[in-house]
Amino acid sequence: MKVSNILAAKGNTLYTVTSDTPLSQALQTMAEKDIGSLVVMDHGELVGMLTFREVIQAIVRNGGTVGALIVHSVMDDSPLTCTPDTEMDEVRRMMLGHHARYMPVMTQRTLMGVISFYDVAKAVVDSQDFENRMLKAYIRDWPSEGGAEQSAAASQPTG
Repeated sequence: MKVSNILAAKGNTLYTVTSDTPLSQALQTMAEKDIGSLVVMDHGELVGMLTFREVIQAIVRNGGTVGALIVHSVMDDSPLTCTPDTEMDEVRRMMLGHHARYMPVMTQRTLMGVISFYDVAKAVVDSQDFENRMLKAYIRDWPSEGGAEQSAAASQPTG
C-alpha cells in the first residue's frame, strides 16, 4: 500500500499557516478544526510543521503561556516528508524512528497532503481486516473433510 491510497481515502483538506502567524492564532485554528498539526508554508514553500508537541514545549519554555510567540519560533523547521509513492512500510519505519506523528506528503515542491500516525494505523488495520475477511471467505468455501472421505469411499471398489 502506498501513501497515495491513504490520501485518496482521507480527502484533500489541508490546513496551513505562515511562519509569522501568532502562535495563539495557530492554536485557535487547531482547536476549531480539531487537528493536531498545521503545515507551515511561506511563499508556497514548505518551511515547517507545527504540532502539539512543539506547542507544549514552547509553552513550558515560555513560563506556561503562549504570550507573543510566533509560529516560526516554535515549529519544526525540518519535518520528515514523503511522496505519494512512498510505501506504507517505509512511512511506518520513518515515523517510528523519528517519533513523528504527522508527515507532509510532497510531490517535488508541491504539498499534496498530510498523513498522521493515526491515518497509517487505520490503513494497516483496514488492510488486515480486508485480508481476514478474504481468508475467512476462502476457508468457508473449503471442501469439508467428510465430503472428501465420502467421495474417496465411493470410488473404492467393493469386493
